[in-house]
Amino acid sequence: MVKAIKVHELGGPEVLKWEDVEIGQPGEGEILVKNKAIGLNFIDTYFRKGVYQPAKLPFTPGMEAVGEVIAVGNGVTDVKVGDIVGYAGNPMGAYAEEQILPVDRAVPVPPSIDPVVAASAMLKGMTAQFLLHRCFKVEPGHTILVHAAAGGVGSLLCQWGKSLGATVIGTVSTKEKAAQATEDGCHHVINYKEADFVARVSEITSGKGVNVVYDSVGKDTLQGSLSCLKIRGYLVVFGQSSGTPDPIPLSALAPKCLYLTRPSLMMYTTTREELLETAADVFAIMESGALRVRVNHTYPLSEAAKAHSDLESRMTSGSVVLIP
Repeated sequence: MVKAIKVHELGGPEVLKWEDVEIGQPGEGEILVKNKAIGLNFIDTYFRKGVYQPAKLPFTPGMEAVGEVIAVGNGVTDVKVGDIVGYAGNPMGAYAEEQILPVDRAVPVPPSIDPVVAASAMLKGMTAQFLLHRCFKVEPGHTILVHAAAGGVGSLLCQWGKSLGATVIGTVSTKEKAAQATEDGCHHVINYKEADFVARVSEITSGKGVNVVYDSVGKDTLQGSLSCLKIRGYLVVFGQSSGTPDPIPLSALAPKCLYLTRPSLMMYTTTREELLETAADVFAIMESGALRVRVNHTYPLSEAAKAHSDLESRMTSGSVVLIP
């Protein structure tokens, strides 16, 4: 028996229960991983609350972890016991001391990267990679707007966007987060508690607007995000931390011929080749020093409920990691 977080009913952080579970042994094409560090992401709260429907109840949340392979199933040849691997996305179930994974969803973690740092950068880092390179290809001379610029993905978007030659505008909610966003490469930081971000973006861009908005906030920012775009601009909505956005009529996109997409990492890593390419790109830029992953908060896995509460209360910045 090992320990894991189980959710028996949907609701607030209090539904996260620390329990004994039976993991079993890996089957054909599977590996058993002893988790060293587990990344906390807003998507975990969406499944806990039922914004996204889990396949069944009870379930173990968690979409991102790094650990040591402690057993392999039949047919596994590319991974051996003792290897350090990471994963992000499906299958859900990372909030556990041990976890069985399909071997084709695990990627090798370079020994130069600490497992805690790697665990915080698997889902978030690969999300930043596909948002900047494939969902909308950021190039020198572009101006980008990043909401929640001091958050786990936001911090990486700002740093990586700057390294690509873009002018980066970030929105935050506190002076402390504004300071972090500046350190992370934002050329302009807007505290939306003190200023209208739409008006400030217009001022910064001399009324032209931005090429792309990366919006993980959702309900509170979506209409403003549309207003910030230039002609033929892209609104990339990859989260909804403030709630489900109101529907947008197609006619709202017409005046400036705007593009709107709601992407997910899972749809951009559907093949083994895509997954390995995306992860390798993230690890390479981390090793180069151009991307600093901020692990600003760690919690024992048993205190996942407190970590969820702090995340949803906007008490955290950077990445949050759970330690088994």
